[in-house]
Amino acid sequence: MQPRERLTIKEMQVALLVWQGLTNREIALAIGTTEQVVKNYLRNTFDKLGVWSRLELALYVASHGGLKWSEEFGLRREEAVGLVVVEAAQAT
Repeated sequence: MQPRERLTIKEMQVALLVWQGLTNREIALAIGTTEQVVKNYLRNTFDKLGVWSRLELALYVASHGGLKWSEEFGLRREEAVGLVVVEAAQAT
């Protein structure tokens, strides 16, 4: 079993969004949760993949088919940022 196969769907989404350069706040808005929950997903993902930082996580995703992950979720960075903008505008 590959380490990636141990991740939940949400952990994979968060890892993908980190790879795409989103902040915890942007990720939380994009997936409809809180920053603390995103931090929990990241901690679990770091443990499962054996990485120590967001940079290492981004490098892991990049070296293990990051574009394929994007296709699996049908999400590009522009779309994720668009979700953040729309949700942030609705929240105000």
